Amino acid sequence: MYCPIPLRNSTVGVTRFLKFPRFFFLLLTPLLPTKTILDSTTRKAAEIKYHQIQSSSPYTSSPSHTLQKTYSGFSSDSDDSSDVNVLHGRAIKSGFVQNQKFLNHLLNLYVKSRNFVRARKMFDEMPDRDVQTWTILIKGFAQVGLFEIALDLFIDMQTEGIYPNRFTLSCILKCCASIVNLKMGKGIHGWILRNGVELDVFSENSIIDFYVKCRVFYYASRVFELMNERDTVSWNIMIGAYLQIGDTEKSIELFRRLPVKDVASWNTIIVGQMRNGFNRIALDLLYQMRENRTVFNEITFSTALLLAASLSMLELGRQIHSRLLRIGFFQDTFIRNSLIDMYCKCGEMRKASSLFNKMHRNSDEMQYSVKSQMVNTVSWSSIVSGYVQNGKIEEAFELFRKMVREGVEVDQFTLTSIVSACADAGISEQGRQIHAFIKKLGHKFDVFLVSAIIDMYAKCGSFDDALSIFYQSSRRNIVSWTSLISGCALHGQGREVIRLFELMLKDGIRPNEITFLGVLSGCSHAGLVEEGHEYFRLMQEDYGITSGVEHFTCMVDLLGRAGKLNEAKEFIHNNNISHLSPVWNAFLAACRVHKNIEMATWASKKLLLLEPNEAGSYVLLSNISTENQRWKEAAGMRSLMQNRGVKKNPGQSWIQLKN
Repeated sequence: MYCPIPLRNSTVGVTRFLKFPRFFFLLLTPLLPTKTILDSTTRKAAEIKYHQIQSSSPYTSSPSHTLQKTYSGFSSDSDDSSDVNVLHGRAIKSGFVQNQKFLNHLLNLYVKSRNFVRARKMFDEMPDRDVQTWTILIKGFAQVGLFEIALDLFIDMQTEGIYPNRFTLSCILKCCASIVNLKMGKGIHGWILRNGVELDVFSENSIIDFYVKCRVFYYASRVFELMNERDTVSWNIMIGAYLQIGDTEKSIELFRRLPVKDVASWNTIIVGQMRNGFNRIALDLLYQMRENRTVFNEITFSTALLLAASLSMLELGRQIHSRLLRIGFFQDTFIRNSLIDMYCKCGEMRKASSLFNKMHRNSDEMQYSVKSQMVNTVSWSSIVSGYVQNGKIEEAFELFRKMVREGVEVDQFTLTSIVSACADAGISEQGRQIHAFIKKLGHKFDVFLVSAIIDMYAKCGSFDDALSIFYQSSRRNIVSWTSLISGCALHGQGREVIRLFELMLKDGIRPNEITFLGVLSGCSHAGLVEEGHEYFRLMQEDYGITSGVEHFTCMVDLLGRAGKLNEAKEFIHNNNISHLSPVWNAFLAACRVHKNIEMATWASKKLLLLEPNEAGSYVLLSNISTENQRWKEAAGMRSLMQNRGVKKNPGQSWIQLKN
């Protein structure tokens, strides 16, 4: 018998599997049964069933016949191993343990109830083990994530000369895919080809899925193209594969070729386009799906709401909300969380808060459900994050305090949001309290939470604390480095920004566009014109990063602050960025600092053409005129603002009071 991979020195027995920590976990951790408490009636179900059948008919004298009927009465839905123990005991007493088919069914029941110790013991004691016996146990270990044990069993199966069937092979290929064991999976595929094993569509899909998960896309494509018969799953796997490597054109081409497009196919292509940043294409596909009259499911609606949130399309979100109410999907908690998130990201905090409050009122009814607790945490996190994103800092803090008081589990996402709120508001004392609270909770700080704390201390001017946390962090990546650099830049510490940037490069971290934005901002605040020019060139030429609006604005601000207004004007012209209003705002701010009214007048005409309804532009121009004692021009600007119906939003400021 050909073995696809080298055999390892191994023995068959329970002790062999106890070396695996996850196996110990399965033995010691109780499962979540369908019933919270198993009463005595449930535990005795099998035994009662046995006696009922045995006494119900005077003609049923055979214990084996009674046992078979007992098995058929509960085997399909039993998840309690005590039922199986009773049945197994009766089988031994009745001498029915020589029936191979019955023993395989019994072994399957042990596996389904996840009693792997008894399953393994029974397996070892079975006089004969056929391919179905081996496959049941292999599949059982694979289903709970013990892939290494499943693969070891497969090797032992070959050692005993048992020929695997297509179900065994499909299961083993899934194990190889899950742990990315390319060598063994390719060996199994080779063995299948050499032995001419006839595979069904399900088995061939397992081969494609294996190669995709091992990121060997050429082989996956070859298997797919050579298939005599393909089902929707085959197409979906390959479409997902091309989306995984960012080949969106090929994914759409395959999708167009797909004969029958079910809801899973549409979901795959739409979600894939979104993950690759093509939200507009995803939106077009969503509209095509509707025109195709494909029935939306929960995933489709959640994806559609995510699209509406990403594109800030409030009207689309409202239409989806209305449709959910009509068809009755609104009661799904994940859908409602998606709705809250959509309204938050579209700035409709009143509606988001209303939905959240309705969910919160009903939360007491499901407080004992682990799943509902997770969903509850998601809804709290979404609304807290929404308040932060919409600048409603006080509301975010109040809700966070309420969340803690009510004992809702606080996750990393919520903590990151609330720490970011402290950074945005510049309230260091609140930030310190949150930091202490996080340490008290004993949370393992992920890189995003650490970066948020660094950013908070840096933006609040507590650089020693920011540096201390930064150097204590075991995982310093581009996010944490950029947080530190941006914080220093905000407080005008240009030389420190440059020092940190050079240290980051020595640490082998490749800067991104946000890092360079922090560096350019630092140079601008510190008046480091030559250094700013050099880093702008480095970003474009050495790192191939395309300059964005904020980078150009930083460069205009850099030149403007240094009084080089003509150079700033030339920079705008040479880079063809005269259509960007932030650039002109930066230029006008520099004109105000250096009291250059001629330049300001020229730039103001450019800005008002771009932003005729932006109050800030009018106010800035009016202030420049006032500061230069040009009262008539200042009054004319305010009059123009009034005639056009442009209103200035009232300013806001924060003060922090101690109790």
